[in-house]
Amino acid sequence: MTDQPAVHPPFPIELGLDTFGDVTEPVSGTPLGVAPLTHAQSIRNLVDQAVLADEIGLDFIGVGEHHRVDFAVSAPEVVLGAIAARTENIRMGSAVTVLSSDDPVRVYERFATVDALANGRAEVILGRGSFTESFPLFGLDLGDYEALFEEKIELFAELLKDAPVTWKGTKRGSLTDQWVYPRPESGSLKTWVGVGGSPQSVIRAAHYGFPLFLAIIGGRPAQFEPYADLYRRALGEFGNPLQPIAMHSPGFVAATDEEALEILYPYQEAQTNQLGRERGWPPYSREQFLASAGPEGALYAGSPETVARKIARNLTLLGASRFDMRYSMGLLPHEHMMKSIGLYGREVAPMVRELMAAETAPVTV
Repeated sequence: MTDQPAVHPPFPIELGLDTFGDVTEPVSGTPLGVAPLTHAQSIRNLVDQAVLADEIGLDFIGVGEHHRVDFAVSAPEVVLGAIAARTENIRMGSAVTVLSSDDPVRVYERFATVDALANGRAEVILGRGSFTESFPLFGLDLGDYEALFEEKIELFAELLKDAPVTWKGTKRGSLTDQWVYPRPESGSLKTWVGVGGSPQSVIRAAHYGFPLFLAIIGGRPAQFEPYADLYRRALGEFGNPLQPIAMHSPGFVAATDEEALEILYPYQEAQTNQLGRERGWPPYSREQFLASAGPEGALYAGSPETVARKIARNLTLLGASRFDMRYSMGLLPHEHMMKSIGLYGREVAPMVRELMAAETAPVTV
């Protein structure tokens, strides 16, 4: 952590949740060899989790997009439509929409439809995604990874304007004086850009004036402080107004630190090692897990007070106003996620708000 003055953004503090729709064990303690839940049941459980988050006053629920066997959700907007029908106040969105392998016009249309069903509560988080299975699935060349995102985010920014769109690119057909429907009743569709640690992506978000969503899933949150500073500087240089910064990180809340770590570790180890075998990572160790769950790590696992203080500290460090906890973790069963969500909403969120309210330093840009 640096000795620079903390940045206190002029935006309300928000606490949300994200899930990738992981396919889970049926119940805690399921013996090895027993099949996990079906994709269908995992999706139904996810909707129940969102309903609980709404009931206890959390601000946001984000649903990730994947196209592989261990994640149940390939069409987040459909799930968000179900969530919209069963909730009253919580905002909802993607976490993230893999724009590179989708069509910006269809993304806009789908989220504008969710926004209508949710009475204006929909948000979009655009990203490139850390998984690439959607590229071959949809007949795209992974070599176009950067070019696809650059062109498609340019078009999406045009679609957000309350005006007909005339646009020409190289990766899809041109548009001439084209309206896209439905139009959001509020006149706008809140759109973020999710960034995993690329300065170029940070600058791109600032260029379009999109709020920045930092995906901090490993290492130390302090390593992202330069990205937050770069974003604020770039907004000013592009002549765009100050925008909120949000953080996304994994977490799990239990009654005590010991209980949280004991429950979570086997699931985190199994999922990390599965991804590691695919990506050539070394085996995940308990020492790595404990370091990540420690004060300087990116895992928010522990008692409500431990998690709340860590969230508040890192929001202050980065000058961020929103924290979304990714509460799903591999085969971690529904019952544990529901308990974690309950503690997060009823105990962690109020404590974070109290801690952040005590911070009174002025905004510095």
